Amino acid sequence: MATKTDKKKTAGKAVKKATTEKKTTPKKTAAKAKTKKSAVVAPAVECTKEEMQQAILDRLQKGLGTSQDKANNKAWWNATCYAVNELVFDKLTKTQKNHSGHDTRAVNYLSLEFLMGRLLSNNLHNLELFSVAQGALKALGKDIYDICDEEPDMALGNGGLGRLAACFIDSLATLGYPAIGYGIHYEHGLFAQSFQDGRQIERPDTWREYGNPWEICRPESIQHVPLYGYVETVFENDGQSYKVWHPGQKLKGVPWDIPIVGYAAKTVNILRLWESRADEAFDWDVFNAGGYVDAQAEKSQAETVSKVLYPNDSTEAGKELRLIQQYFFCACSVKDIIRRFKRANTDWSLFAKKVAIQLNDTHPTIAIPELMRILVDEERLGWDAAWAICQETFAYTNHTLLPEALEQWSVGLFEKVLPRHLEIIYEINSQFLQLVEEKWPGDDQKKAKLSIIAEGDVRRVRMANLCVVTAYKVNGVAAVHSALVKTDLFPEFHQLFPTKLVNVTNGITPRRWLKACNPELSALYDETVGADWVVNLDKLKDALPKATDVAFQKRFMDIKRSNKVELVKIIKELTDVEVSADAIFDIQIKRLHEYKRQQLNLLHILTLYRRLLENPDYDMVPRVFLFGAKAAPGYHMAKQIIYALNKIADKVNNDKRIKGKLKVVFLPNYRVTLAEKMIPAADVSEQISTAGLEASGTGNMKLALNGALTVGTMDGANIEMAEEIGAEDMFIFGLSVAEVKALKSAGYNPYDYYYKNPELKAVLDWLDSDFFTPGKPGELSDIKRSLLDWGDEYLCLADYASYCAAHQKIDETYRDQSLWAEKAIINSASMGKFNSDRSIEDYVANIWKLEKFPIS
Repeated sequence: MATKTDKKKTAGKAVKKATTEKKTTPKKTAAKAKTKKSAVVAPAVECTKEEMQQAILDRLQKGLGTSQDKANNKAWWNATCYAVNELVFDKLTKTQKNHSGHDTRAVNYLSLEFLMGRLLSNNLHNLELFSVAQGALKALGKDIYDICDEEPDMALGNGGLGRLAACFIDSLATLGYPAIGYGIHYEHGLFAQSFQDGRQIERPDTWREYGNPWEICRPESIQHVPLYGYVETVFENDGQSYKVWHPGQKLKGVPWDIPIVGYAAKTVNILRLWESRADEAFDWDVFNAGGYVDAQAEKSQAETVSKVLYPNDSTEAGKELRLIQQYFFCACSVKDIIRRFKRANTDWSLFAKKVAIQLNDTHPTIAIPELMRILVDEERLGWDAAWAICQETFAYTNHTLLPEALEQWSVGLFEKVLPRHLEIIYEINSQFLQLVEEKWPGDDQKKAKLSIIAEGDVRRVRMANLCVVTAYKVNGVAAVHSALVKTDLFPEFHQLFPTKLVNVTNGITPRRWLKACNPELSALYDETVGADWVVNLDKLKDALPKATDVAFQKRFMDIKRSNKVELVKIIKELTDVEVSADAIFDIQIKRLHEYKRQQLNLLHILTLYRRLLENPDYDMVPRVFLFGAKAAPGYHMAKQIIYALNKIADKVNNDKRIKGKLKVVFLPNYRVTLAEKMIPAADVSEQISTAGLEASGTGNMKLALNGALTVGTMDGANIEMAEEIGAEDMFIFGLSVAEVKALKSAGYNPYDYYYKNPELKAVLDWLDSDFFTPGKPGELSDIKRSLLDWGDEYLCLADYASYCAAHQKIDETYRDQSLWAEKAIINSASMGKFNSDRSIEDYVANIWKLEKFPIS
């Protein structure tokens, strides 16, 4: 493992020294920590409790047309949001005027997902007005937490990709950098999840059924998006030619802006989301002829584009919809970027100096040929000049090493939907392959591997290759991931462009993921290290010497237990399962995918259950295993894992023989708001992906920041966390990246582990029975088959014994509550590096080259 950081060497040494002293001479008393002066000396916005109270009442009565006596909590929430918006919009206007006056260079962050969560609490914290609003509402007879609970989560994302984007735009605003996020204004988002007889059921997530007070429609910035049709070559009198795309259909992109409030409100940027509408929403002639439904057909088809996130692409129609959805969002965004550029500039040579476009994964890749199309076909720039602008404008973030996650589109579909863009991609590829020929003369294998067009029975456009060919920088999201991008994913690209591939380790915003979601722990850190830790997370290391302080340990763990008690109530409310706050809360919350290995967690749960059935007096600390995850609608195996966990939970939770020592709960409809309740209550954080497959992870950071101990592989950001925290204060298990490669190269046979480990064999065979599905033997056999007959692609059986041993170590450590508290504090206080503010500063220094322009 790499050498510990300087922070760990200094504060960490103090901790270890104190640990040694504590073991020989335990401290009996500890002085109460003195409150340190905070660098945050004044609220971001001047507003008294009385002014806030009056603003809420004004909005209730004059904006919503109701009174205190009649208003329900939803009306109070709306009124409070509108009152806060008056302050936010004032700062937004000042920010935009400031940026316009300086003609700033800005980053345009294109992402198909922005998992925003709720905004009322977040915005109040960032305005430093949460206590003011709390007091105002209390004076009006309302509890601010009840009012905040009226807010639906913005259904604009699914997992870590979208939550990272949300953290980044928060940090960009907090740091005062000019930026705009671009995404899609989904009507229903991914889906609302429920369970029926243990199986996942998907329903529309109607998050904005009655409007949303945070968003502003901007009809003055509508964009029109062409589709289908054909391309004409037009020859001019001088022999020059140019291309004209004659589309067969057009969509209208309507922008909705959501203000993004930076901490202390020194900058308020925007997130611009595009809603798809028909160019002509209603056909009077068809309606008058009796075609009442057909008259709105075009409207219905157009609205489908921004209806849901990730439409099921198991059909050709689904694939076509996805491609249209991605192009719609990219075309609107690129046109809008150009519109903003032209407000102050006419010289295209300045474009790349004023505009940076960051592609968050491969979903926005079509922005590249779209910018080329506009520059060449509409602005009539020469190809070389246009291509130079693109290569200096785009940067790309890679989020995965999984080949199936690197998007490819069939050439036939591309030709049908975006015929001009396919021509442009062909030309980009032709010129690129000349470069490959110069580097590796006559090497057709290299050309085939690097080509943007994949040859085969069905020719395909490789979007990741297009990104790497075009972008001036390509970044991975954790040190090990970025290294594997160079050595495993894009080794030839790295040889061709040796300075292009870089690393920017992910981070999380401490404003939401500690200050807002864990107010008691936030207050303890305010008192211990000073309240400005919220914009300087490294300051938490000043709490490391307190890790062995008995009084501090008690306060830290009392907060943890208080959070667990609150989660107990939520679990009961959502699932009707009763759990004890005295048990270990073991939490795995992340997108359901086999490489994240929820099925390995399942095998360990079955192992504990068998041990308890064989010996009801089996000595173990009571454990509650908590899950939160959604499976993609078309992902059969992921849905089977959810079903299996729910059926196992039904059996375990109702089995009186095991005396409540084991509980399993799968909380429905996992989202940001539920994460904000689960994360502060976690004792154990499950980060158990196969080594080399998790790009980074950010749930690991959130859980550790809130005092959970990680059980995990040396994968993604876990490696850097171990360097900061110390591997001895985590529960590391399993094969390393090198060992995974070696095992697969040698020929991995899961049956070797199945036959050598009787306990593993027993739990796998159990899945074939009807023990968990009475009267339906074999209902869970797909889990077993995937781990044996289908090759166990993610090496669950290879890591099983090590994983069980790590959990045994967790059990032993938790029995020593002082030791556990020490480790929890060390985990939390060592997370300074994993701040999205630091990530953004890395992007700025190494990729975007921005300047800060906060409101003066």
